[in-house]
Amino acid sequence: MNLLFLGDVVGSSGCAAVRRCLPQLKRQYSIDLTVVNGENSADGNGIHPVSAQSLLDSGADVITTGNHALRRSEIYDWLDRSDSPILRPANMHHTTPGRGLCTFDLLRCQVAVINLMGNAYMDQCGNFFDAADELLSQIDAPVVVIDFHGEATSEKLALAHYLDGRASLLAGTHTHVQTADEQIFPKGLGYITDLGMCGPEGSVLGIKPELAIRKMRGNLPVRFENALTPSCVSGIVASIDEKTGKTTKIHRVFMK
Repeated sequence: MNLLFLGDVVGSSGCAAVRRCLPQLKRQYSIDLTVVNGENSADGNGIHPVSAQSLLDSGADVITTGNHALRRSEIYDWLDRSDSPILRPANMHHTTPGRGLCTFDLLRCQVAVINLMGNAYMDQCGNFFDAADELLSQIDAPVVVIDFHGEATSEKLALAHYLDGRASLLAGTHTHVQTADEQIFPKGLGYITDLGMCGPEGSVLGIKPELAIRKMRGNLPVRFENALTPSCVSGIVASIDEKTGKTTKIHRVFMK
């Protein structure tokens, strides 16, 4: 099977870029399943029912999130639906709305998608190693895909080594900068430290540069606004053996 995984979508311009590029990417790479991180898809931050529906209408099958998953209370009912294709990190507190695991049925095989969040420099959450072990014990699917939303490269690499042979793909999100370290681990785990961003180029992680500079330079409160420059789409395509669950090919994608 061929899986397309797109990085953090930033605002309405990022949603528009996904809507513009996703159909072509799916045709070009004969995509069977598309996962998109939508935690910043609402203008401002967070994910809203409108931005979520936009990504689903564009062709996303599963939407993952991260530390901004719960910023908009309007999305809580969507997260709580038993058939919801929208995930929040599984190692958030158990009282928060939603879940961190879903299974997508491709008829010829099932694909489990897990959403986890790192511990370093992030909102307080449970240990991601323990959360991964618990979720994997519940899964009876040959293909397991993980969105690991985190700041620290070391955490992402450590979890990848820990799960090699037990998961098919671990893709990092959150930093909005696409890394050039896509690889396949010895036991078949596909990996990239960060998928990058679906959002405005010429920005600071999607934000107008002058606002980011003002915040960092003067350390004064600044209301961030998304940049108005043309948006790009970035992520990876992974080919995964449906029987063994091992990744056989992985490469980055980038489209304007």
